Amino acid sequence: MAQAWKCAGLRWSAEGPVLRWDGGRRSALTWGKRVAFGVAEGGVRTCVGARGHACAARVAVSERSTGARCEECARLDRAHSVAADTLADDPRPYRVYLTWFGPGMVKVGITAYERGSARLLEQGAVCFSWLGTGPLMAARLTEELLRAALAVPDRVPYGDKRAVRSSLPASAAERAAEIAELHARARTLGGWPESLERAPYEPVDHVEVFGLAGLPAAAGEVSGLVAGGSVGGRLLAAAGPDLHLETAGKGVVVLDTRLMTGWDLIPAEGEENTVPVREFKQERSMQDGLF
Repeated sequence: MAQAWKCAGLRWSAEGPVLRWDGGRRSALTWGKRVAFGVAEGGVRTCVGARGHACAARVAVSERSTGARCEECARLDRAHSVAADTLADDPRPYRVYLTWFGPGMVKVGITAYERGSARLLEQGAVCFSWLGTGPLMAARLTEELLRAALAVPDRVPYGDKRAVRSSLPASAAERAAEIAELHARARTLGGWPESLERAPYEPVDHVEVFGLAGLPAAAGEVSGLVAGGSVGGRLLAAAGPDLHLETAGKGVVVLDTRLMTGWDLIPAEGEENTVPVREFKQERSMQDGLF
């Protein structure tokens, strides 16, 4: 039997997307590369643990879960996250940003200054601009200010992002238009924390980084892996955790690499998919939206 590998998730480096594996192995992903793997027969997806520690009970988790964590490990992981607001005394500087994923899909968020734009790449941000830098709570207050005053959400569903990547505006200026307007409006608001240093509008575009130029429309997305199933295709683009694969028989299919974690994965041949794929509805795709 072929050796099985555990996927540790996709990360973005200066060279592009990289799949990481338990034990330190890394697989660089380049456009046109064949991506193919299978799930071991009789395999069960188990919890990946939390904060670098294995799940003591090795609890089985749903094939549809993007977190691949049991209830207890998910609680522990979130308890130490910035999103949980349990790190108010964190001395590191944080940045506030505005980001755009497609027409009508703008969000506000924060990220540690030391991470640079990694958080934006991980989310699949098509373009973004910084709003300011300051202590964690000042950044959080600024995020809340924009949510309340400008009705800017702090999250956009991944399904919505995937459905519009092949129909984005052609120019970087068009893609940045919504965040340009919101950035200007945000700067006129009162109530900004004094400790937050405001940033000028400087849009950054990721279309070339993600390989989205000329991307064919996707037929659907993998809804989950299954024991004995396989995924295979030619890599056309990658954005956030997603791989856009040109497959045999099913056209372009989006694979969320977070669905790979927790499984024992083995090498596979060809470009055939034998895992469940959820088709994109036409109206959704047309919205103003081992190797």
